[in-house]
Amino acid sequence: MRDQQSSLGRWSTTRRALTALTVGALMATVTAAVPAGAFPASSKQQVLTYLSSITGNGVVSGQHNKEPASTPAKYTDAVKGITGQYPGLWGGDLMFNASDVSNRQSVIDEAKAQWSAGSLVTLTWHVCPPTGGSSCAFEGGVKSRITDTQLDQVITDGTSLNAAWKARLDESVPYLQQLKDAGVPVLFRPLHEMNETWNWWGGYGAKSAELYKITHDYLVAKGLSNLIWVWNVQDNPAGGWSTYYPGSSYVDVVSLDAWYKNYPSTADYQQIQAIAGSKPIALAEMGKVPTPAFLASQPRWSYFMVWSEQLQNENTNAEIQASYFAAPVLNRGEVTLPAGDSTPTTSRTGAITGIGGACVDVQAAGTADGTIVQMYACATGTAQTWTVNAPTGTGTVVNPSSGKCLDVSAGGTADGSRVQIWTCNGTGAQQWTYSSANGTFRNPQSGKCLDAAGESSANGTRVQIWTCNGQTNQSWTLPAV
Repeated sequence: MRDQQSSLGRWSTTRRALTALTVGALMATVTAAVPAGAFPASSKQQVLTYLSSITGNGVVSGQHNKEPASTPAKYTDAVKGITGQYPGLWGGDLMFNASDVSNRQSVIDEAKAQWSAGSLVTLTWHVCPPTGGSSCAFEGGVKSRITDTQLDQVITDGTSLNAAWKARLDESVPYLQQLKDAGVPVLFRPLHEMNETWNWWGGYGAKSAELYKITHDYLVAKGLSNLIWVWNVQDNPAGGWSTYYPGSSYVDVVSLDAWYKNYPSTADYQQIQAIAGSKPIALAEMGKVPTPAFLASQPRWSYFMVWSEQLQNENTNAEIQASYFAAPVLNRGEVTLPAGDSTPTTSRTGAITGIGGACVDVQAAGTADGTIVQMYACATGTAQTWTVNAPTGTGTVVNPSSGKCLDVSAGGTADGSRVQIWTCNGTGAQQWTYSSANGTFRNPQSGKCLDAAGESSANGTRVQIWTCNGQTNQSWTLPAV
Protein backbone atom coordinates (compact mmCIF):
# COMPACT_ATOMS: atom_id res chain seq x y z
CA MET A 1 0.00 0.00 0.00
CA ARG A 2 2.91 2.35 0.72
CA ASP A 3 4.33 1.82 -2.78
CA GLN A 4 0.92 2.46 -4.31
CA GLN A 5 0.43 5.70 -2.39
CA SER A 6 3.94 6.81 -3.30
CA SER A 7 3.14 6.15 -6.96
CA LEU A 8 -0.06 8.16 -6.71
CA GLY A 9 1.76 11.03 -5.07
CA ARG A 10 4.53 11.00 -7.68
CA TRP A 11 2.03 11.03 -10.48
CA SER A 12 -0.06 13.78 -8.97
CA THR A 13 3.06 15.97 -8.84
CA THR A 14 4.20 14.96 -12.33
CA ARG A 15 0.81 15.60 -13.91
CA ARG A 16 0.47 19.03 -12.28
CA ALA A 17 3.91 19.95 -13.59
CA LEU A 18 3.04 18.77 -17.07
CA THR A 19 -0.08 20.87 -17.49
CA ALA A 20 1.96 23.79 -18.80
CA LEU A 21 3.56 21.70 -21.56
CA THR A 22 2.30 21.31 -25.10
CA VAL A 23 0.31 18.16 -25.82
CA GLY A 24 3.14 16.71 -27.89
CA ALA A 25 5.72 17.31 -25.18
CA LEU A 26 3.33 16.04 -22.50
CA MET A 27 2.83 12.76 -24.36
CA ALA A 28 6.54 12.28 -24.88
CA THR A 29 7.40 13.07 -21.26
CA VAL A 30 4.78 10.80 -19.73
CA THR A 31 5.55 7.92 -22.07
CA ALA A 32 9.19 8.10 -21.08
CA ALA A 33 8.34 8.31 -17.39
CA VAL A 34 6.10 5.27 -17.21
CA PRO A 35 7.60 2.13 -18.72
CA ALA A 36 4.92 -0.54 -18.98
CA GLY A 37 5.57 -3.50 -16.70
CA ALA A 38 4.56 -6.99 -17.67
CA PHE A 39 2.16 -8.99 -15.49
CA PRO A 40 3.17 -12.55 -14.60
CA ALA A 41 0.66 -15.38 -14.38
CA SER A 42 -1.63 -14.39 -11.51
CA SER A 43 -4.77 -15.40 -9.64
CA LYS A 44 -8.17 -13.72 -9.51
CA GLN A 45 -7.59 -12.99 -5.84
CA GLN A 46 -4.51 -10.92 -6.63
CA VAL A 47 -6.61 -8.69 -8.89
CA LEU A 48 -9.39 -8.45 -6.30
CA THR A 49 -6.90 -7.63 -3.56
CA TYR A 50 -5.46 -4.91 -5.77
CA LEU A 51 -8.86 -3.38 -6.58
CA SER A 52 -9.72 -3.35 -2.91
CA SER A 53 -6.38 -1.77 -2.03
CA ILE A 54 -6.86 1.23 -4.35
CA THR A 55 -10.49 1.85 -3.37
CA GLY A 56 -10.84 5.48 -2.34
CA ASN A 57 -7.32 6.34 -3.52
CA GLY A 58 -7.05 5.37 -7.17
CA VAL A 59 -9.06 4.28 -10.19
CA VAL A 60 -7.83 2.18 -13.13
CA SER A 61 -8.47 3.65 -16.58
CA GLY A 62 -10.19 1.34 -19.05
CA GLN A 63 -11.19 1.19 -22.71
CA HIS A 64 -13.59 -1.21 -24.44
CA ASN A 65 -12.94 -2.65 -27.90
CA LYS A 66 -16.05 -3.75 -29.79
CA GLU A 67 -16.46 -5.71 -32.98
CA PRO A 68 -14.95 -6.62 -35.35
CA ALA A 69 -12.84 -9.27 -33.67
CA SER A 70 -10.14 -8.65 -36.27
CA THR A 71 -9.26 -5.32 -34.58
CA PRO A 72 -9.40 -6.16 -30.86
CA ALA A 73 -7.25 -3.21 -29.76
CA LYS A 74 -8.56 -0.47 -32.07
CA TYR A 75 -9.89 1.85 -29.38
CA THR A 76 -7.16 1.06 -26.86
CA ASP A 77 -4.66 2.13 -29.50
CA ALA A 78 -6.68 5.31 -30.04
CA VAL A 79 -6.21 6.16 -26.35
CA LYS A 80 -2.47 5.72 -26.76
CA GLY A 81 -2.47 8.04 -29.77
CA ILE A 82 -4.29 10.77 -27.85
CA THR A 83 -2.62 10.53 -24.44
CA GLY A 84 0.66 8.71 -24.96
CA GLN A 85 -0.60 6.20 -22.39
CA TYR A 86 -2.25 2.81 -22.64
CA PRO A 87 -5.27 2.22 -20.39
CA GLY A 88 -4.74 0.18 -17.26
CA LEU A 89 -7.67 -2.03 -18.32
CA TRP A 90 -8.35 -3.58 -21.73
CA GLY A 91 -11.93 -4.53 -22.52
CA GLY A 92 -13.09 -7.03 -25.12
CA ASP A 93 -16.16 -9.03 -26.10
CA LEU A 94 -16.86 -12.66 -27.05
CA MET A 95 -19.31 -11.20 -29.58
CA PHE A 96 -22.29 -12.46 -31.53
CA ASN A 97 -22.22 -12.19 -35.32
CA ALA A 98 -20.95 -15.13 -37.34
CA SER A 99 -17.68 -13.65 -38.58
CA ASP A 100 -16.68 -12.48 -35.11
CA VAL A 101 -17.76 -15.69 -33.37
CA SER A 102 -15.51 -17.60 -35.76
CA ASN A 103 -12.66 -15.20 -34.95
CA ARG A 104 -12.87 -15.25 -31.15
CA GLN A 105 -9.30 -16.49 -31.00
CA SER A 106 -8.11 -13.02 -32.02
CA VAL A 107 -9.86 -11.56 -28.98
CA ILE A 108 -8.28 -14.13 -26.66
CA ASP A 109 -4.83 -13.59 -28.18
CA GLU A 110 -5.23 -9.85 -27.60
CA ALA A 111 -6.33 -10.42 -24.01
CA LYS A 112 -3.17 -12.42 -23.38
CA ALA A 113 -1.02 -9.74 -25.00
CA GLN A 114 -2.65 -6.93 -23.02
CA TRP A 115 -2.19 -8.82 -19.76
CA SER A 116 1.43 -9.56 -20.53
CA ALA A 117 1.99 -5.88 -21.26
CA GLY A 118 0.56 -4.85 -17.88
CA SER A 119 -3.14 -4.13 -18.42
CA LEU A 120 -5.98 -5.78 -16.54
CA VAL A 121 -8.45 -7.71 -18.73
CA THR A 122 -12.25 -7.59 -18.82
CA LEU A 123 -14.62 -9.47 -21.13
CA THR A 124 -18.27 -8.82 -21.92
CA TRP A 125 -20.43 -11.19 -23.96
CA HIS A 126 -23.24 -9.95 -26.17
CA VAL A 127 -24.57 -13.48 -26.25
CA CYS A 128 -27.23 -14.80 -28.62
CA PRO A 129 -30.43 -16.20 -27.06
CA PRO A 130 -30.64 -19.96 -26.48
CA THR A 131 -33.77 -20.02 -28.65
CA GLY A 132 -31.53 -19.65 -31.71
CA GLY A 133 -28.09 -20.44 -33.03
CA SER A 134 -24.59 -19.71 -31.78
CA SER A 135 -24.35 -16.53 -33.86
CA CYS A 136 -26.94 -13.87 -34.59
CA ALA A 137 -27.47 -10.28 -35.62
CA PHE A 138 -27.55 -7.61 -32.94
CA GLU A 139 -31.00 -6.37 -33.92
CA GLY A 140 -33.42 -9.25 -33.50
CA GLY A 141 -30.76 -11.41 -31.85
CA VAL A 142 -28.91 -9.99 -28.86
CA LYS A 143 -31.38 -7.12 -28.93
CA SER A 144 -34.61 -9.13 -28.76
CA ARG A 145 -37.07 -10.53 -26.25
CA ILE A 146 -37.98 -14.08 -25.32
CA THR A 147 -41.26 -14.94 -23.67
CA ASP A 148 -41.72 -15.37 -19.94
CA THR A 149 -42.40 -19.04 -20.57
CA GLN A 150 -39.18 -19.43 -22.52
CA LEU A 151 -37.16 -17.71 -19.78
CA ASP A 152 -38.76 -19.99 -17.19
CA GLN A 153 -37.56 -22.94 -19.24
CA VAL A 154 -34.05 -21.50 -19.60
CA ILE A 155 -33.69 -21.29 -15.81
CA THR A 156 -35.31 -24.66 -15.10
CA ASP A 157 -32.91 -27.57 -14.92
CA GLY A 158 -33.70 -30.41 -17.32
CA THR A 159 -35.60 -28.44 -19.97
CA SER A 160 -34.44 -28.23 -23.57
CA LEU A 161 -33.82 -24.47 -23.32
CA ASN A 162 -31.81 -24.94 -20.13
CA ALA A 163 -29.67 -27.48 -21.97
CA ALA A 164 -29.37 -25.07 -24.91
CA TRP A 165 -28.16 -22.30 -22.60
CA LYS A 166 -25.54 -24.56 -21.04
CA ALA A 167 -24.44 -25.61 -24.53
CA ARG A 168 -24.08 -21.91 -25.41
CA LEU A 169 -21.91 -21.44 -22.33
CA ASP A 170 -19.84 -24.45 -23.38
CA GLU A 171 -18.85 -22.50 -26.51
CA SER A 172 -16.98 -19.99 -24.33
CA VAL A 173 -15.16 -22.52 -22.17
CA PRO A 174 -12.21 -23.37 -24.47
CA TYR A 175 -11.42 -19.66 -24.84
CA LEU A 176 -11.75 -18.82 -21.15
CA GLN A 177 -9.70 -21.93 -20.35
CA GLN A 178 -6.87 -20.60 -22.52
CA LEU A 179 -6.77 -17.49 -20.37
CA LYS A 180 -6.79 -19.58 -17.21
CA ASP A 181 -3.92 -21.68 -18.56
CA ALA A 182 -2.00 -18.48 -19.34
CA GLY A 183 -2.52 -17.15 -15.81
CA VAL A 184 -4.81 -14.33 -16.93
CA PRO A 185 -7.58 -13.43 -14.45
CA VAL A 186 -10.62 -12.07 -16.31
CA LEU A 187 -13.08 -9.48 -15.02
CA PHE A 188 -15.99 -11.36 -16.59
CA ARG A 189 -19.23 -9.40 -17.08
CA PRO A 190 -21.94 -11.69 -18.47
CA LEU A 191 -25.61 -10.76 -18.86
CA HIS A 192 -24.76 -7.09 -18.44
CA GLU A 193 -27.35 -4.37 -17.89
CA MET A 194 -29.80 -6.99 -16.64
CA ASN A 195 -32.17 -4.31 -15.40
CA GLU A 196 -32.75 -3.19 -19.02
CA THR A 197 -35.07 -4.68 -21.63
CA TRP A 198 -33.06 -3.95 -24.79
CA ASN A 199 -31.51 -7.41 -24.39
CA TRP A 200 -33.21 -10.82 -24.25
CA TRP A 201 -31.99 -11.64 -20.71
CA GLY A 202 -32.88 -8.44 -18.88
CA GLY A 203 -35.81 -6.86 -17.13
CA TYR A 204 -37.08 -10.01 -15.39
CA GLY A 205 -36.00 -9.13 -11.86
CA ALA A 206 -35.22 -12.20 -9.78
CA LYS A 207 -35.46 -14.41 -12.88
CA SER A 208 -32.63 -12.47 -14.54
CA ALA A 209 -30.63 -12.92 -11.34
CA GLU A 210 -31.36 -16.66 -11.44
CA LEU A 211 -29.99 -16.86 -14.97
CA TYR A 212 -26.82 -15.17 -13.72
CA LYS A 213 -26.56 -17.75 -10.91
CA ILE A 214 -26.92 -20.63 -13.37
CA THR A 215 -24.25 -19.07 -15.61
CA HIS A 216 -21.90 -18.60 -12.67
CA ASP A 217 -22.35 -22.09 -11.29
CA TYR A 218 -22.01 -23.77 -14.67
CA LEU A 219 -18.73 -22.05 -15.56
CA VAL A 220 -17.29 -22.41 -12.06
CA ALA A 221 -18.06 -26.12 -12.25
CA LYS A 222 -16.00 -26.20 -15.44
CA GLY A 223 -13.00 -25.21 -13.32
CA LEU A 224 -12.70 -21.61 -14.58
CA SER A 225 -11.27 -20.29 -11.34
CA ASN A 226 -9.72 -17.31 -13.16
CA LEU A 227 -13.09 -15.59 -13.69
CA ILE A 228 -13.74 -12.52 -11.55
CA TRP A 229 -17.52 -12.24 -11.55
CA VAL A 230 -18.66 -8.71 -12.38
CA TRP A 231 -22.38 -8.07 -11.84
CA ASN A 232 -23.78 -5.14 -13.79
CA VAL A 233 -26.80 -2.87 -14.09
CA GLN A 234 -27.46 0.34 -16.00
CA ASP A 235 -28.18 3.66 -14.29
CA ASN A 236 -31.86 3.76 -15.20
CA PRO A 237 -34.02 6.02 -13.06
CA ALA A 238 -36.36 3.18 -12.05
CA GLY A 239 -33.85 2.15 -9.36
CA GLY A 240 -34.49 -1.05 -7.45
CA TRP A 241 -31.24 -2.50 -8.73
CA SER A 242 -30.91 -4.88 -5.78
CA THR A 243 -33.86 -6.84 -7.21
CA TYR A 244 -31.41 -8.13 -9.81
CA TYR A 245 -28.62 -8.95 -7.38
CA PRO A 246 -27.93 -12.72 -7.24
CA GLY A 247 -26.24 -12.64 -3.82
CA SER A 248 -22.76 -11.96 -2.50
CA SER A 249 -21.46 -15.49 -3.08
CA TYR A 250 -22.01 -15.08 -6.83
CA VAL A 251 -20.39 -11.67 -7.27
CA ASP A 252 -16.84 -10.34 -6.92
CA VAL A 253 -17.27 -6.81 -8.32
CA VAL A 254 -20.46 -4.72 -8.43
CA SER A 255 -20.62 -2.44 -11.47
CA LEU A 256 -22.76 0.26 -13.05
CA ASP A 257 -23.09 1.48 -16.65
CA ALA A 258 -23.63 5.25 -16.99
CA TRP A 259 -25.80 5.97 -20.02
CA TYR A 260 -28.94 7.76 -18.82
CA LYS A 261 -26.64 10.54 -17.67
CA ASN A 262 -22.98 11.28 -18.24
CA TYR A 263 -21.97 10.43 -14.68
CA PRO A 264 -23.70 8.55 -11.86
CA SER A 265 -25.63 10.75 -9.48
CA THR A 266 -24.89 10.76 -5.79
CA ALA A 267 -27.97 8.56 -5.31
CA ASP A 268 -26.66 6.11 -7.94
CA TYR A 269 -23.30 5.99 -6.19
CA GLN A 270 -24.95 5.34 -2.84
CA GLN A 271 -27.25 2.65 -4.25
CA ILE A 272 -24.35 0.73 -5.79
CA GLN A 273 -22.32 0.93 -2.58
CA ALA A 274 -25.28 -0.33 -0.56
CA ILE A 275 -25.51 -3.40 -2.80
CA ALA A 276 -21.75 -4.01 -2.90
CA GLY A 277 -20.96 -3.70 0.79
CA SER A 278 -17.21 -4.30 1.04
CA LYS A 279 -16.82 -5.51 -2.56
CA PRO A 280 -15.09 -3.32 -5.16
CA ILE A 281 -17.35 -1.18 -7.35
CA ALA A 282 -16.69 -0.16 -10.94
CA LEU A 283 -18.02 1.91 -13.83
CA ALA A 284 -18.17 -0.82 -16.46
CA GLU A 285 -19.37 1.40 -19.33
CA MET A 286 -19.27 5.15 -19.86
CA GLY A 287 -19.63 7.43 -22.86
CA LYS A 288 -17.97 10.46 -21.27
CA VAL A 289 -14.53 10.10 -19.75
CA PRO A 290 -14.61 10.87 -16.01
CA THR A 291 -13.47 14.34 -15.06
CA PRO A 292 -11.06 14.98 -12.19
CA ALA A 293 -13.90 16.70 -10.29
CA PHE A 294 -16.20 13.71 -10.71
CA LEU A 295 -13.53 11.28 -9.53
CA ALA A 296 -12.88 13.44 -6.49
CA SER A 297 -16.60 13.46 -5.63
CA GLN A 298 -17.02 9.67 -6.02
CA PRO A 299 -13.63 8.20 -5.10
CA ARG A 300 -14.62 4.57 -4.45
CA TRP A 301 -14.86 3.46 -8.10
CA SER A 302 -12.02 0.98 -8.68
CA TYR A 303 -12.01 1.22 -12.48
CA PHE A 304 -13.86 2.84 -15.35
CA MET A 305 -14.24 1.68 -18.95
CA VAL A 306 -15.12 4.01 -21.81
CA TRP A 307 -17.20 2.45 -24.58
CA SER A 308 -15.45 1.94 -27.93
CA GLU A 309 -16.47 4.64 -30.44
CA GLN A 310 -17.81 6.90 -27.69
CA LEU A 311 -14.20 7.65 -26.76
CA GLN A 312 -13.90 10.11 -29.65
CA ASN A 313 -17.57 10.62 -30.49
CA GLU A 314 -18.37 12.05 -27.05
CA ASN A 315 -15.05 13.47 -25.86
CA THR A 316 -12.48 15.95 -27.09
CA ASN A 317 -8.81 15.07 -27.03
CA ALA A 318 -8.34 17.62 -24.25
CA GLU A 319 -11.03 15.94 -22.13
CA ILE A 320 -9.46 12.51 -22.66
CA GLN A 321 -6.04 13.83 -21.71
CA ALA A 322 -7.39 15.57 -18.62
CA SER A 323 -8.99 12.30 -17.51
CA TYR A 324 -5.93 10.13 -18.13
CA PHE A 325 -3.64 12.58 -16.36
CA ALA A 326 -5.91 13.13 -13.36
CA ALA A 327 -4.10 12.40 -10.10
CA PRO A 328 -6.02 9.26 -9.04
CA VAL A 329 -6.10 7.63 -12.50
CA LEU A 330 -3.89 4.58 -12.95
CA ASN A 331 -2.79 3.73 -16.48
CA ARG A 332 -0.71 0.84 -17.76
CA GLY A 333 2.60 0.87 -15.91
CA GLU A 334 0.96 2.21 -12.75
CA VAL A 335 -1.09 -0.90 -11.95
CA THR A 336 0.93 -3.08 -9.59
CA LEU A 337 -0.49 -6.41 -8.45
CA PRO A 338 0.42 -7.88 -5.07
CA ALA A 339 2.98 -10.64 -5.27
CA GLY A 340 2.02 -14.26 -4.82
CA ASP A 341 -1.24 -15.33 -3.28
CA SER A 342 -0.89 -14.30 0.37
CA THR A 343 -4.61 -13.59 0.53
CA PRO A 344 -7.65 -14.53 2.62
CA THR A 345 -8.03 -17.65 0.46
CA THR A 346 -5.26 -19.45 2.39
CA SER A 347 -6.35 -23.01 3.13
CA ARG A 348 -7.68 -23.99 6.54
CA THR A 349 -7.23 -27.46 8.00
CA GLY A 350 -9.18 -28.98 10.87
CA ALA A 351 -12.71 -30.03 11.77
CA ILE A 352 -15.86 -28.80 10.01
CA THR A 353 -18.68 -28.55 12.54
CA GLY A 354 -22.39 -28.40 11.85
CA ILE A 355 -25.78 -28.87 13.48
CA GLY A 356 -25.69 -29.73 17.16
CA GLY A 357 -21.92 -29.29 17.26
CA ALA A 358 -21.38 -32.56 15.37
CA CYS A 359 -18.52 -32.92 12.91
CA VAL A 360 -18.27 -33.92 9.25
CA ASP A 361 -16.73 -37.40 9.37
CA VAL A 362 -15.40 -40.03 6.96
CA GLN A 363 -17.11 -43.29 7.93
CA ALA A 364 -14.71 -45.59 9.81
CA ALA A 365 -11.82 -43.32 8.74
CA GLY A 366 -11.99 -44.98 5.33
CA THR A 367 -9.74 -44.00 2.44
CA ALA A 368 -11.39 -45.78 -0.49
CA ASP A 369 -13.30 -44.01 -3.26
CA GLY A 370 -16.97 -43.90 -2.37
CA THR A 371 -16.53 -43.96 1.41
CA ILE A 372 -19.59 -42.32 2.98
CA VAL A 373 -19.38 -38.93 4.66
CA GLN A 374 -21.54 -38.58 7.74
CA MET A 375 -22.15 -36.56 10.91
CA TYR A 376 -20.49 -37.80 14.09
CA ALA A 377 -19.63 -36.57 17.56
CA CYS A 378 -16.48 -34.48 17.30
CA ALA A 379 -13.23 -36.19 18.29
CA THR A 380 -9.62 -35.82 17.30
CA GLY A 381 -8.49 -37.97 14.41
CA THR A 382 -8.02 -38.18 10.67
CA ALA A 383 -11.67 -38.97 9.88
CA GLN A 384 -12.71 -35.45 10.89
CA THR A 385 -9.78 -33.51 9.49
CA TRP A 386 -10.45 -31.50 6.34
CA THR A 387 -8.53 -28.94 4.31
CA VAL A 388 -10.80 -26.23 2.93
CA ASN A 389 -8.83 -24.83 0.01
CA ALA A 390 -10.92 -21.72 -0.66
CA PRO A 391 -12.48 -20.50 2.57
CA THR A 392 -13.51 -17.23 0.86
CA GLY A 393 -14.21 -18.54 -2.62
CA THR A 394 -14.73 -21.73 -4.59
CA GLY A 395 -12.49 -24.77 -4.35
CA THR A 396 -12.05 -28.28 -3.05
CA VAL A 397 -12.46 -29.73 0.44
CA VAL A 398 -9.90 -32.49 1.00
CA ASN A 399 -9.46 -35.18 3.66
CA PRO A 400 -5.64 -35.14 4.12
CA SER A 401 -5.47 -38.68 5.48
CA SER A 402 -6.83 -40.21 2.28
CA GLY A 403 -5.94 -37.36 -0.07
CA LYS A 404 -9.52 -37.65 -1.38
CA CYS A 405 -11.97 -34.84 -2.11
CA LEU A 406 -15.45 -34.19 -0.71
CA ASP A 407 -17.55 -35.33 -3.68
CA VAL A 408 -21.20 -35.51 -4.73
CA SER A 409 -21.82 -39.13 -5.71
CA ALA A 410 -22.05 -39.62 -9.49
CA GLY A 411 -22.01 -35.85 -9.94
CA GLY A 412 -25.63 -35.78 -8.82
CA THR A 413 -27.69 -32.61 -8.74
CA ALA A 414 -30.91 -33.89 -7.14
CA ASP A 415 -31.97 -33.29 -3.55
CA GLY A 416 -30.61 -36.11 -1.40
CA SER A 417 -27.60 -36.91 -3.59
CA ARG A 418 -25.06 -38.60 -1.31
CA VAL A 419 -21.76 -36.96 -0.37
CA GLN A 420 -18.66 -39.15 -0.23
CA ILE A 421 -14.90 -38.97 -0.66
CA TRP A 422 -13.38 -39.62 -4.06
CA THR A 423 -10.07 -39.22 -5.84
CA CYS A 424 -9.69 -35.52 -6.63
CA ASN A 425 -10.41 -34.98 -10.32
CA GLY A 426 -11.29 -31.30 -10.80
CA THR A 427 -14.93 -31.93 -11.69
CA GLY A 428 -17.90 -29.85 -10.60
CA ALA A 429 -18.91 -32.61 -8.17
CA GLN A 430 -15.92 -31.60 -6.04
CA GLN A 431 -16.28 -27.81 -6.07
CA TRP A 432 -17.65 -26.00 -3.01
CA THR A 433 -18.35 -22.31 -2.38
CA TYR A 434 -18.32 -21.29 1.26
CA SER A 435 -20.40 -18.28 2.37
CA SER A 436 -19.22 -16.72 5.60
CA ALA A 437 -22.51 -14.79 5.76
CA ASN A 438 -24.64 -17.88 6.42
CA GLY A 439 -22.10 -20.69 6.79
CA THR A 440 -23.23 -22.66 3.73
CA PHE A 441 -21.15 -24.88 1.48
CA ARG A 442 -22.80 -24.67 -1.93
CA ASN A 443 -21.94 -27.02 -4.80
CA PRO A 444 -21.99 -24.76 -7.89
CA GLN A 445 -22.65 -27.62 -10.30
CA SER A 446 -25.98 -28.45 -8.67
CA GLY A 447 -26.68 -25.15 -6.92
CA LYS A 448 -27.45 -27.24 -3.81
CA CYS A 449 -26.08 -26.90 -0.27
CA LEU A 450 -24.20 -29.36 1.92
CA ASP A 451 -26.88 -30.71 4.25
CA ALA A 452 -27.18 -33.00 7.29
CA ALA A 453 -30.10 -35.28 6.42
CA GLY A 454 -33.27 -34.93 8.45
CA GLU A 455 -31.90 -31.94 10.37
CA SER A 456 -30.16 -34.47 12.59
CA SER A 457 -26.83 -34.44 14.40
CA ALA A 458 -26.98 -38.09 15.46
CA ASN A 459 -23.97 -40.29 14.82
CA GLY A 460 -24.15 -41.75 11.32
CA THR A 461 -26.47 -39.08 9.88
CA ARG A 462 -25.95 -38.98 6.12
CA VAL A 463 -24.34 -35.87 4.62
CA GLN A 464 -25.99 -34.96 1.33
CA ILE A 465 -26.82 -32.02 -0.94
CA TRP A 466 -30.20 -30.33 -0.75
CA THR A 467 -31.90 -27.18 -2.00
CA CYS A 468 -30.45 -24.28 0.01
CA ASN A 469 -33.02 -23.28 2.62
CA GLY A 470 -31.17 -21.41 5.37
CA GLN A 471 -31.85 -24.06 8.03
CA THR A 472 -29.32 -24.94 10.71
CA ASN A 473 -28.51 -28.31 9.16
CA GLN A 474 -26.94 -26.37 6.25
CA SER A 475 -24.80 -24.10 8.39
CA TRP A 476 -21.17 -25.09 8.89
CA THR A 477 -18.20 -23.68 10.80
CA LEU A 478 -14.82 -23.81 9.11
CA PRO A 479 -11.62 -25.12 10.72
CA ALA A 480 -10.05 -22.44 12.86
CA VAL A 481 -6.68 -22.70 11.14
